[in-house]
Amino acid sequence: MNIWPYMAAFSSSFAVTFVLTPIVREMNRRLGMVDKPGARRINTVPVPRGGGLALVVGVLAACAIVAMFFNRLGTASPSGIDVSTFCKLGVLSVAIAALGYIDDKFSLPPKAKLAGQLAVAALVWLWADLGFHRLWPGINPVLDLAITTFWIAGAINAFNLIDGLDGLASGLALIATIGMAGALFMVGAAPAAMFHFAFAGALLAFLRYNYHPASVFLGDCGSMFIGFTLAVMPLATQTPNSFMVSVGVPLLAMGVPVFDTALAIVRRSLRHLLRRRSSVDAGNDKVMTADADHIHHRILRAAKLNQRRAAWILYLAAAFFVTVGLGGIALQSRAAGLWLFAVAIASIAIFKDVSRIELFDAGRLLSAIARDRDRVNRRRIARLATPFYLAFDVFALVAVFFLCHWVMRIEIDRAEIRVALPIRVVSVFTFLFFLNAYRTVWARAMSSNYIRLMLACMFGSALGTVAIYYAPNVDHAKPMAMTLLYASTSCIALVLARVVRGAVRDIFYSIDCSRLKGRKDVSRVLVYGSGLRYRAFRRELVRNTAANDRIIVGLIDDDILLRGRYIGGLKVLGPLMQAPEFINELNVDAVVVACEVKPEWRKIIHDTLAPTGVKITHFSFSERELEW
Repeated sequence: MNIWPYMAAFSSSFAVTFVLTPIVREMNRRLGMVDKPGARRINTVPVPRGGGLALVVGVLAACAIVAMFFNRLGTASPSGIDVSTFCKLGVLSVAIAALGYIDDKFSLPPKAKLAGQLAVAALVWLWADLGFHRLWPGINPVLDLAITTFWIAGAINAFNLIDGLDGLASGLALIATIGMAGALFMVGAAPAAMFHFAFAGALLAFLRYNYHPASVFLGDCGSMFIGFTLAVMPLATQTPNSFMVSVGVPLLAMGVPVFDTALAIVRRSLRHLLRRRSSVDAGNDKVMTADADHIHHRILRAAKLNQRRAAWILYLAAAFFVTVGLGGIALQSRAAGLWLFAVAIASIAIFKDVSRIELFDAGRLLSAIARDRDRVNRRRIARLATPFYLAFDVFALVAVFFLCHWVMRIEIDRAEIRVALPIRVVSVFTFLFFLNAYRTVWARAMSSNYIRLMLACMFGSALGTVAIYYAPNVDHAKPMAMTLLYASTSCIALVLARVVRGAVRDIFYSIDCSRLKGRKDVSRVLVYGSGLRYRAFRRELVRNTAANDRIIVGLIDDDILLRGRYIGGLKVLGPLMQAPEFINELNVDAVVVACEVKPEWRKIIHDTLAPTGVKITHFSFSERELEW
């Protein structure tokens, strides 16, 4: 393979960008395009922005060399890119860069900037004739236009949002470009990677000035150009049956910015809804309003404001995703699926703490809706409860029917679906109605309510089996086993739907506790007693997640059999006599006595805990005569 064209593309873009960046930096400084330190700014000194203009010129100059090389050979690249298409993409890339440069200078409204991005993205399909139709030849044109526009605009905004640390966006783009080029080499389309070499050279040269401490920022001009280029390059190298090369690897390569953008949309939408419900909320009031909770902001806080360390953490994450994509291409077998599954597990492990803010805001929103005191809203929520249970029960009973047949290896024919399925579902429903399952407030259900639910599934399944036995043209294989399996499985499914509310509430409480651990104004509570009163006390904290300012850090109990065990996720540390030691070790502010206390034992508690100086309260529920 002749490496000189690749070296020419890389070195020419590197040289042009390296020389132009200081010139553009000084020009922008004189134009007043400078990011000054502020609340959302990480830089501590004024830094010129809009330096991406040098990157644009460097890339286009190198791409012109690449295009002339193909033209000299009298052929297009293996991906089908001719000089005409290249020129059109060049014009559109200049347009998106110009839009960003204007925003750097005049700060365009977010909606105007988004409209320009969508227009340029649509022109890639309408004018340059690039889209997903070469990957999926039979795709509907309107759908192709929508997907192409979303793909390009999404990438543009992803890199626009991630550009918050010195060298972050340019470094991530460099890693993504190398990954895409590697994928092309692996599938035998090496000549098409020359455009990637040109882009990589310009990125590396700009990174020399953009790495911490940065002397110039990309600005919207550079970040939007980077996103546009990374989105368009896979479209230009598309061939039929090249999903991993055209979509898989690029999506993984841009995984960090895409993930950050998705979180930003969710986070800002939640805060927008919260602000609409309460004018007191301090969250952002608009979906397109900037905030300081992007991935790089959170990692920067975790890295103790060390920009280089935070950037390298995200570089390594991006490199990991790129390696996974290339590994999927290399395996070319079912093992690739296992490889991608391993990535999903690793991604959850890596980002398990990243979405804490979004989940907490979601919990606050759900809590606000559930506790809305407006009669009309509460009536609406109450009316939705029964239809939800009905719809879920139908879905669950149908799904259980097919699951049981699959487990027992019973063939499902048309008669089974037309006769046996309705009989089993209707039989269980009959007993559910008869035993008042849809008149029960499941949020406050007791054991007897769940026993009724279990009986409804058992009797309904038995009745269904009898009806199917006498039905014509239906298989009667293994009736006893089917009855027991359908009854138990349907009972589990229906119970899960009714306990999910409490489980979700506990999940949000756990998230809230994780959030509160880092605050200094939160009261750290040690609970004495782990019985019913403790459960009631914890329930009160769970029900008031949004306004909670206390966190339980441990339990103490005199029952020796409970020592070292976990109750409700909290460890039973030891008996009352060791409480002063635990209070000192865990930096406890208050002790809540959540058990029955006799007068003589109250004195023992006081004598034991008083020397520690912590606040002592007693949580109890009692019945008293109402005084008029």
